Amino acid sequence: MSKLQTTYDRTQHCTTVQEGVGKSVAAGAGPSHGGTGDELSPLDLVGGGLATCMLMAMGTLALRDKLNIAGTRVDIDISMTKEPIWRIGAIDLTFNMPQNFPTEARLKLERAAAACPIKHSFHPDTTVSASFIYPE
Repeated sequence: MSKLQTTYDRTQHCTTVQEGVGKSVAAGAGPSHGGTGDELSPLDLVGGGLATCMLMAMGTLALRDKLNIAGTRVDIDISMTKEPIWRIGAIDLTFNMPQNFPTEARLKLERAAAACPIKHSFHPDTTVSASFIYPE
């Protein structure tokens, strides 16, 4: 289990550091929330974290089954809801696959993505959908 430390560095800007490794990521608010918009927002990091978890779950399967998923790109669309409170309402992910895998491999990759633990950690009213586009 990794431990993280997040510091509020300056106006609407934070840095999170992974203890022991020293890796860091910065986050900031956009201008509408008093920030400069020069970093990824916390909302961006949630979407990116989800996509990364799903890709790594697929990667584990790909390593085992000797599938090359390098170059897979995920487009992420996050929408907010204000009822009953302001929160993430939906996250839509579109996986742009690098090659046209056989049907059995597709099903395995898509099931692996769906098994990502982060995907199952959202509020039950938050819709998380994933679609997969394979080249012809």
